[in-house]
Amino acid sequence: IGKRFVLCIDVKDGTTIWRRDFEDASYKLHKRNSIATSTPTVDADRLYLAWATPQHYVVQALDRRTGKDVWRIDLGSYTSQHGFGASPILYEDLLILCNEQDKKGSLHAVEAKTGKPVWTIPRNSGNATYSAPCIYQVANRPAEIIFTNWQHGITAVEPRTGKIKWELSVFKPSLPERAIASPIIAGEYILGTCGFVTAQKHFVAVRPTADGQAKEVWRMEKAVAYMPTPIVKGERIYSCTELGVISCIEVATGKVIWQDRLDGEFSASPICAGDAIYCTANTGDVFVVEASDTFKLLARNRLGERTQSTPAITAGRLLFRTDGHLLAVK
Repeated sequence: IGKRFVLCIDVKDGTTIWRRDFEDASYKLHKRNSIATSTPTVDADRLYLAWATPQHYVVQALDRRTGKDVWRIDLGSYTSQHGFGASPILYEDLLILCNEQDKKGSLHAVEAKTGKPVWTIPRNSGNATYSAPCIYQVANRPAEIIFTNWQHGITAVEPRTGKIKWELSVFKPSLPERAIASPIIAGEYILGTCGFVTAQKHFVAVRPTADGQAKEVWRMEKAVAYMPTPIVKGERIYSCTELGVISCIEVATGKVIWQDRLDGEFSASPICAGDAIYCTANTGDVFVVEASDTFKLLARNRLGERTQSTPAITAGRLLFRTDGHLLAVK
């Protein structure tokens, strides 16, 4: 038995406002996974957490200001050879959860205020999925929750009812694959990735159509990121693979504008601040690349410790979580 810690920290000076400790069981994890892989989400009142052991998949809400329990639900056992890593998202007053495990799975929506179930969708997951869903909402079209999965491809779900609006099988169900990077939205396009670490990987753009369905627009299957989620700025996509191949891609066509290589291996997703793309290597080296149609390395900074976590941006600061520290950089 070990401990799982949840901390609320003042971003201005790093002081701990509150801390909660939860008992945790030991279980097998992939070397690139940890019990802190899942990212919490927050609204004005509550902090939402998801974590799992082989015996329990727990989702809970804590009071954002005090850390006290608000509600907790258990979705049952969790099976994956690599451990847990799914992250919940919020849509208005709903908390959306992905529970796609090895050989079984489901998608869920619960009331954010109470944890009361709203809908559940059974899924043929095949392999555990680590991608977080996202929200697709464009003018004159109702909002849709977007999921990626090896067996199902890209799926759009109506947020209130759980009705599947459309689904495209754009990956390779006949080969062993896994969706790790999360789907992203670029204007009217939905971009999803899937693959296997030692085999083919797919980066696919689809566009919803006027009849309520969707169609594939383009795909890439070379220099595709498997774990890091690409990022969109304007009409360009910036993607960094696990081996440091960084690409600038045209949103509308999938055309590679430029491609270069950064030194190291990468698990964290790139982030964007202003006209700079930050790519954090597992060694703790942070590469700053100009967000433009020409590759330009602006800086290389060292955190001094290993990290596999995607940085966050808040209050004019970059936040980095390394193996042993939480760092705030102006």
